Amino acid sequence: METMPIQIKTPAQICLKVSFYSYFKDLTGCPDTTEIVAQGDTLGDLFDALVRRFPRLGPMRNSTLIAVGLDYQDRNYVLKNGDEVSLFPPVQGG
Repeated sequence: METMPIQIKTPAQICLKVSFYSYFKDLTGCPDTTEIVAQGDTLGDLFDALVRRFPRLGPMRNSTLIAVGLDYQDRNYVLKNGDEVSLFPPVQGG
């Protein structure tokens, strides 16, 4: 398992929990993580940071579903301290 550098939160940053579902757990190697981002960052900024940390998410960039709390949000959603973000692979039906 890869160790990540410790992130230290400053007043201009916010802390959020990110959960991975389905095979995203396999792509990241973990069911969830904590991310520290700058105030004013969007879900799009967060996803870019996650791709840098977990490069195997990169190919899923255009099809990932992202929820904050219980509601799906677009990539322009501005993150707030304490948000709980969930990433889902695309839904397939038959």
